[in-house]
Amino acid sequence: MRARVMVAWTTAVLCVLAMAAPALAQKSLVSVTTDQAPTIDGTVDPGWEKAPAYKIKLDETPYKPDGYKGMTKTSAVVKSMHDKEHIYFLVQWQDPTHSIERMPWVKQADGTWKQRKAPDRTGHDNTYYEDKMAMFWNVGAKDFDKKGCGVACHKARGGKIEGIEDKSPGRKYTEAAGETIDMWHWKAVRSNPVGQVDDQFVDDTKDPKANANWGRKGDAKTGGGYVNNVNKEKTGPAWMPKTPSADKYWILDENKIPFVDNFKAGDVVAGIIVAPFDGSRGDIASKGVWKDGQWTVEMKRRLVTTGDKAKTQDVQFDDLKRPYYFGLSVFDNSQINHVYHEGVHRLTFK
Repeated sequence: MRARVMVAWTTAVLCVLAMAAPALAQKSLVSVTTDQAPTIDGTVDPGWEKAPAYKIKLDETPYKPDGYKGMTKTSAVVKSMHDKEHIYFLVQWQDPTHSIERMPWVKQADGTWKQRKAPDRTGHDNTYYEDKMAMFWNVGAKDFDKKGCGVACHKARGGKIEGIEDKSPGRKYTEAAGETIDMWHWKAVRSNPVGQVDDQFVDDTKDPKANANWGRKGDAKTGGGYVNNVNKEKTGPAWMPKTPSADKYWILDENKIPFVDNFKAGDVVAGIIVAPFDGSRGDIASKGVWKDGQWTVEMKRRLVTTGDKAKTQDVQFDDLKRPYYFGLSVFDNSQINHVYHEGVHRLTFK
């Protein structure tokens, strides 16, 4: 009798443990301490070897437009280190194409200029665009720590967008006032050339009349950023590079001069002018390098940021004893379509 009771008790305990196993086995991205900051240049310093690798499978897409040739799945490896003032991230993912041809101007045989564009049925470009990567951090969004960035996007909006039956790309917004997500948006053309991540956030704005991008907004800036290179008539570029550069798909603001058409048919002029952000929108230093079918992106930010709205717009790594929850997605030459993961990931400090 005692043996039967013992067997029954043991079986019950094992069942409880089995049900709890997924939670107990949840892995984290672990940020380890360092006394030697990595150089933010998109190459992997030897110091990264002591940081454990955390792999994230990216195999979800919000929709699949007609003719889409980008990735539908990949995986990312993330590492993190920190010192007393800053946190550092290394993100690497496989991407077979180096995409930086973001809507350039091309001179035609008849002397006119045409901008390369190929929007899909949603009005977004998946052909002449740029590679991107985004990390989302919970600042106060309900259920983010359980569901991830899906609480603010990938919500069905009637199930269709102009005839596309799939998960809707939707528009990003949180459900209630005071709920915010910190969005680190690295862009291969608009932010990488100036060594930054575009620091943004998502709030509860649900009215496109109030904000064209709904809840997605940029942190405050006092200068810098990117603007489309187009003249008032929208017939050609407004600027050209003062000094010729190998980087023909963007023009640094410091290197721009008014456009003078001394070009020949087939010549290319960048469709974007870029400059580093001044202000909290430029809080995150970064550099990415594409080589042999892989992006390597390094990032650096203060553990605790300052500014009037830092506490409501930025994740604050002010308590290294608690976890921080995040999501990750990458864009393969696409304006909005991307590959992401279901659920949420966790950062802990060691």
